[in-house]
Amino acid sequence: MQEMLTIKGMHVGEQHFTGTDEDLVFCRQLGVEYIGATPPGKLVKSENVCWYLQPLGNDLGFPFSKGQSGEDLEGEGYWNLDLLLRFRERIESFGLKWAMSGLPRYPSIGLGTPERDRDIEKVCKNIEIASKAGVSILSGGVGMGLGVVRSPGWVSGRGAIMQRHFDYEEMKNEPPHPAGPISAEQAWERIEYFIKRVVPVAEEYRVKLAWHPNDVPVPPGTPYRGIMPVLNNIDGLKHLIDLHSSPYHGLLFCQGCVSEFSTDPEQVYEAIRYFGERKKIFWVHFRNIRGGLLKFAEAFPDDGDIDMVKALRIYKEVGYNGVLVPDHVPLSAVDTRWGHRAHAFCIGYIKALIQAVELEN
Repeated sequence: MQEMLTIKGMHVGEQHFTGTDEDLVFCRQLGVEYIGATPPGKLVKSENVCWYLQPLGNDLGFPFSKGQSGEDLEGEGYWNLDLLLRFRERIESFGLKWAMSGLPRYPSIGLGTPERDRDIEKVCKNIEIASKAGVSILSGGVGMGLGVVRSPGWVSGRGAIMQRHFDYEEMKNEPPHPAGPISAEQAWERIEYFIKRVVPVAEEYRVKLAWHPNDVPVPPGTPYRGIMPVLNNIDGLKHLIDLHSSPYHGLLFCQGCVSEFSTDPEQVYEAIRYFGERKKIFWVHFRNIRGGLLKFAEAFPDDGDIDMVKALRIYKEVGYNGVLVPDHVPLSAVDTRWGHRAHAFCIGYIKALIQAVELEN
């Protein structure tokens, strides 16, 4: 069994990238030490897969996947320990540390289909195998099939950079989702059923489960395409955390999502403090937006409405020990399909910000 990774202090990391040798070298050269990466596997079959690459083509062929479907895993439908150990060894050969992986996704859990119990057992098995491979954080979510919701196309940002955006007025009348309707009561029943099954296993194997918010930025309490996204607001995230008291049950705190369903930046800072003081932030998507609830565009970290210096100071104040990654970045016609220049800027920005804040009294 591999030794579990312990992270002290705040560190810049990376997550959404191709995993080629060149990109692993790229990350290390820029000062990245910790990465979140999902083992090789087929991409999740979803209309939202790799939405951030759509304008530049979607023929990926990447050895790392953004999302992995449990239905596509070979054999019994869960990870192979030898594969994970080889995956970790390859990452470490570039001077990087594998700090987090995304759990394979099983749609039955959120949709409440008859395969749910079978697939929850597979999640439990994946937690056990991840522990043996030394993976200390597993990210996941219960999205009810909606994925990441954005308006079609792009808006122009600084220097004509392409920014993904959302306008509720454009999206509120989209057709019903084939998985719906799903009420708030049904959503919470499925989430609670899942959490109470998997968290004790995570506790047994000392693996932190980091749950991502629903990136469905519609008004709280409003269904989207017939499905109620109960984890798209701060009260919903608080209720999620209250479902289990285990220290291995927490959040992949997507600061971008929290900004998207806030009406004032102060709500974002308050959320960081609330969850951070309770030691429920396990991983951070440190990104910025222009706008807020109902209408926004994804921006570079220095070009949005959230004061990133203030936010990072709060992470420090609450004693966050972990990784902050750029997550989504704007895209440029003069950049690569992955956005190497944009990611390099964000990595450098976050790294410098951490250094500056750490030097403060």
